[in-house]
Amino acid sequence: MAFMVTHRFTRSLGRGSLGDLVNDFFGFDSGAQIGLEFRYGIAPGTQVGINRTSNRTIEIFGQHSLLQEKKDGRPLSLDVIATLEGTNNLRDQKSSAIGLLVSRKVGKVAALYVEPIFVANTNPLPSGAGVSNNTTMVGIGGRVRIRPKVYLIGEATPRLTGYKPGVDQGSFGIEARAGGHTFQINFSNGFGTTLGQLASGGISSNSWFIGFNISRKFF
Repeated sequence: MAFMVTHRFTRSLGRGSLGDLVNDFFGFDSGAQIGLEFRYGIAPGTQVGINRTSNRTIEIFGQHSLLQEKKDGRPLSLDVIATLEGTNNLRDQKSSAIGLLVSRKVGKVAALYVEPIFVANTNPLPSGAGVSNNTTMVGIGGRVRIRPKVYLIGEATPRLTGYKPGVDQGSFGIEARAGGHTFQINFSNGFGTTLGQLASGGISSNSWFIGFNISRKFF
């Protein structure tokens, strides 16, 4: 069982002067998009969960492990992921996603992730000839250990085909673990945390926002 809080402050770090940024305590005085996620392992290698963000988007998801690098002696781990989400507490624009999560450990110091995803019904505009309603994207991420329990992390979500407004979302940060807790400070060019939100892209290449994640696993 695991619980996570995601928090993205909505003030761009590049807005105004350095004095303005300090007066706003580097964005911490601004509003935020907050997400609450709960997930539960219903069987070995299988988990389900729900995530709600403060813009009233609800995402229901499931994940199943097909290959486990450490347990099965495979060169990589492979999971399949499926989601259903909707705005206005799952009453309005609904989108679904299906994809794979491929991961590979590099010794005891790093891990790499590739996540090809197809997200359906990502375009909120009316459909018509020549209008793309779906998005195909690839999540790319990595984690590097710099201390026994401290990591540098980075990720990007380039969208390959279909509906892809704005810019691709990316983020980087630093993460620390303490027992079952994980604390992360991150910087990103958007607020998306669900797959549908990531398919909609970031704010702009010049707008970066500070945020944090806190998660807790119950073994």
